[in-house]
Parts: sequence; C-alpha cells; structure tokens
Amino acid sequence: MVAEAKKALDQAPAASKVSGWGEKTTSGTASESLAPAHAVDSADADSALAELAAVGTATWLDDLSRERITSGNLKELIETKSVLGVTTNPSIFSAAMSKGDSYDADIAELAQKNPAADEAVYELAIADVQDACDVLSSVYERTGGADGRVSIEVDPRISADTDKTLEQARSLWQKVGRENAMIKIPATPEGLSAITATLAEGISVNVTLIFSVERYREVIQAYKEGIKQARDNGHDLSKIHSVASFFVSRIDTEVDNRLDEIGTDEARSLRGQAGIANARRAYALFIDEFQDFDIPGANKQRPLWASTGVKNPHYPADMYVTELAGPDTVNTMPEATLEAVLESGIIKGDTLTGAGDKAGAIFSQLESVGIDFAEVYAKLELEGIDKFVKAWEELLESMSQRLR
Repeated sequence: MVAEAKKALDQAPAASKVSGWGEKTTSGTASESLAPAHAVDSADADSALAELAAVGTATWLDDLSRERITSGNLKELIETKSVLGVTTNPSIFSAAMSKGDSYDADIAELAQKNPAADEAVYELAIADVQDACDVLSSVYERTGGADGRVSIEVDPRISADTDKTLEQARSLWQKVGRENAMIKIPATPEGLSAITATLAEGISVNVTLIFSVERYREVIQAYKEGIKQARDNGHDLSKIHSVASFFVSRIDTEVDNRLDEIGTDEARSLRGQAGIANARRAYALFIDEFQDFDIPGANKQRPLWASTGVKNPHYPADMYVTELAGPDTVNTMPEATLEAVLESGIIKGDTLTGAGDKAGAIFSQLESVGIDFAEVYAKLELEGIDKFVKAWEELLESMSQRLR
C-alpha cells in the first residue's frame, strides 16, 4: 500500500493586483488591456476561478503526484477551486517520483519483477492517471466529456517517429482504460500524422508543444482529418475530445532576451507582450477554423494555454490567465499560478474575442525591431523536446537505481 501523505496545498507568493497586461509598475498597474477589467471581491477570491469558468475558460492543474491524490488535495482543488482537469508531462512525473516516499512501496514491489526502468515508470504513472481520472469522473460526466480529463504523454524520445508514437498512444489508452484520459502527443512534423491516426482510432488527444500559429494551423487540420477518419471508422465522435496546447511564457522568455540584445528603447518597450499576442493570434485562427465546423456529433478542438507560469518576476503572476480568458478555452496552471489568480481575485472578462487585430499589430512591431519568429519557434520546439527528453532520461536513471 502507498503511504498516506500529509494534506497540504503549496503556498504561492501573493500576486499584485493589476489592471492590464505587461510589467508591474510602482502603482500596481500595467499596460492597456484589450478588454475592460472586471474585479471580483477579494473577500471571495475563490470565485475568481469560477468567474473564469463563466467566461468560458476551464482551469486545469498542470501537476500530478501520488501524494496529491492520496492526501485528498486533488479532490479539494476540484471541489473548492474550480479545477476541472489535470495535465502531466515527463518533467512533472520526474519531480513527483523523485521526492518523498509515496512511491517507495510500489517500487519495491516492482523490483521483484525485474522490469525495465521505463516499464516501471509507466506502470506508476498509469496508476496515478487512473486514480486522477476516477477523482475527476464526476466532472467528466457533468461537462459531457469536455473536462474531467487527465493527460499522459508519450515517450518524448519517439517524437520524431510517427509509427512508434501511434503505437504507444494506443497502448497507453488501453492501459489507462479510462474514457476521460487524454494522450499527449507533441506537435512535431512527425507527430502531426500520429495525431490524425490516434484520433481516427477514437482516442482523445492533447496536442502539446505548439509555439507558432503556423504549426497550430497544421494541428487543426490534423485534428479535422482525424475526426473524419474516426467517423468513417464508426466511432462515436461525441466521445472524442482534443485540446491544442499552445505554449505562452516560453515565447516571452526567448523574445525578451532578444529584445534586450537589440537594446533600443522601442525594443525594450515591447518586452512581455509576445507570448500573449501570439496566443491571441492563435485564438483568432481557432475562431476562423471552427466557426463553420459542422461534422455531426464532433467537438471543437479547444485551445489550451500551457506554460502559463510567469518566468519573469517583474510580470504579474496571473497575466497569462487574465489576459487569455475567453470562450472554448482551457488554461492549465501550476499551482502557484492558480493561487496567484485566487490571491488577485481579478478577472477581466473575455480578453480574447476580437483581440486578434491588436495582437497582429504587436507582432508587426516586434518583427520591425528585428525579431525573427521563425527562428524563435524552431528553437523553442527543439528545446521543448530536449527538456522533456532530459527529464525523462533523468527519471529513468533514478528509477534504475531504485529498482536495484
């Protein structure tokens, strides 16, 4: 049996109240928002996430561990803080399995079977995903399958192999054995074909590591083709859901570094704006692509804002939430970001609808000062895969040691 963990929520630093998007100022305000502010009474801060849901943005937790499940923490977040789903990745499982003693008993039992390290890791991860799916089952039923989802990712080392990705996606779906699971597949060129093929088998997919609007357009086409094939294969389309995970803060980190290198006043004035503008351009594409999506029984593939933890301490801790709120979206947050939203208590309403033109103008400014976005996107995609591969290999090495 797994040891019962202490029930505790991680404490996040308080977020400054801000009225817009950009760097904090001494007065606690920021640059102009694309939508009017709509404050929530801070005395009832938990309603901030409920109001976010009312705008159309579902809050998912970007974290999972056995301790979070056994302590009742995940259940508490669902019941009291409007958490409607969970995402995982190799880095999250590496952190979860490398600390504490929650996995010790199961690892000791697995060691008797002499499994390969990756087999042991996936057995533990699948058990966590199954338990999380069960905790979220009522959300899944209540939302008609849109939420209540738990994602588990394919091995990042096979992201350039379409056939192996499809094979593992199929295997993970069968082993987890929960309708409310989602299989995460990176949006690499090879991954696009695997995404279509996985959807065609009736499997729900979380498409991850999307950085550019151009790649997002390809993801949408892969989704639509997969849904058509699933229909032709006789699957119930109403049960197939998908999200497209569009990364936000990593864009700002990379672009801000380049703006600092350019060094002009104009360049520096654009810091902290690329990530949100990029996501808003993606949302405009989502609206265009799905407004006439009319395959009977099929669901829209919702944009999911990922990498929403702020990397720059000078930026408002909730900026990638409040500035990316709108219909048919998901925001997956680390717990520190979730707590920052609750601490702020400020939701500005729909900050996505109609924001594409202004976001495009910001992009034009960024390009005019010398930002090469094709280069930025290519670098971030490679780094994203490399980071997950490194985390995965570190976890496998640690597991190998613990299995001895």
